[in-house]
Amino acid sequence: MKTTVSSRGQTVVPARIRRAHHIEPATRLEWIDDGQTIRVVPIPADPVGAALGSTRGLREELIRERERERRVG
Repeated sequence: MKTTVSSRGQTVVPARIRRAHHIEPATRLEWIDDGQTIRVVPIPADPVGAALGSTRGLREELIRERERERRVG
């Protein structure tokens, strides 16, 4: 997808991307410039709430991994 930057430095986030990433009016965007590319990342209104559940299953996976390590030696 391509967009154009206006003379005021503004651009449009295409509707398909807005819907897919839940970008709504007042959504803050982080612009990350690594010197070669630019990434635009939406910042959730509630970052803590958005992070909840991101580690779901991690505890169980760590326990299984430890058990495998114990069996192997």
